[in-house]
Amino acid sequence: MKSPASFAQDLFASAIQQTASDIHFLPYEDYANIHFRIHGERILHSSLSLVEYQRLLSYFKFTSGMDIGEMKRPQNGTLEHRTDQKTFDLRLSTLPITGTESLAVRILSPMDHTPLEQLFLFPNQLNQIRSWLRYKSGMILFTGATGSGKTTTLYALLQSLLKRRSFQAITLEDPIEKNLTNIIQVQVNERAGITYDTGLKAALRHDPDLLMVGEIRDEATAHFAFRAALSGHLVISTIHAKDAFGTIRRLKEMNIQQADLEQTLVAIAAQQLLPIQGQAYIPRRAAIVELLDGNLLVNATQDSAPYNVPTFRSFSQLRRKAYALGYLEAANLDKEETSTITR
Repeated sequence: MKSPASFAQDLFASAIQQTASDIHFLPYEDYANIHFRIHGERILHSSLSLVEYQRLLSYFKFTSGMDIGEMKRPQNGTLEHRTDQKTFDLRLSTLPITGTESLAVRILSPMDHTPLEQLFLFPNQLNQIRSWLRYKSGMILFTGATGSGKTTTLYALLQSLLKRRSFQAITLEDPIEKNLTNIIQVQVNERAGITYDTGLKAALRHDPDLLMVGEIRDEATAHFAFRAALSGHLVISTIHAKDAFGTIRRLKEMNIQQADLEQTLVAIAAQQLLPIQGQAYIPRRAAIVELLDGNLLVNATQDSAPYNVPTFRSFSQLRRKAYALGYLEAANLDKEETSTITR
């Protein structure tokens, strides 16, 4: 085997060339498999002996700032991979298993090569989202499954906004996934006493025009984020929910009161990524979005499901539209959507 450094450079180059979003190392008794996640699919890339994997793991832990001697608890670290034109941020995470550790690497593409206009399949949806940023205060939430591109969307929106006007923007993240210019980015570090709650309190003292909370994970963070929005700040954040309407249910489960929802929520965008066909060389993915704002949002907060409203477009409807326009293959539709098209 090559040296760990040389092997790592070749592996990262291969993953980036294939547009992989993640690299998974899965060790067994005497060998380890390496998988790439490409456009949502997990694909076996190669295998190496367990001895070689242990050497590579030690190299990754050392160079990414982890404790090389710690094997009994999960750790996180960061690296950079430079090519001739780009610098990619790498987020590493270990997980203890019997006798060793597994390793996952998230590959984060440079933001200046991900224009906001290229993230969404339908331009009118992007225009609607952009209109939300005209608000001076309130809460804008992006929701979706892990890997659906929520954070990429937030970063791209922030950069687009800052190009148009001067903003005091502060982000609170765990971890910071991409370094941005002209923005104050705060890394959550609970061991150092910087929780979401304490970080938000400190951020409010810096007179922000806009606050980005990386993720609303628990009730305490939800309540403080809503208080920040109620106090006259524009807050954007992500939360895990199945769809746009499910986001309302999640917030109510976190004991956000009806009055706060009605006074604070500006909009909700639930996001899914679709594999788009017909692109040259390598297929790409683009986002479709369930959008709730205005009267649709008011009805949703009052438990009136918006799915029967003509102006609301569900994921199912958006996938069928993508298919009709030739962006999506029939294999990417579910049985119900396929039967609707073929009737």
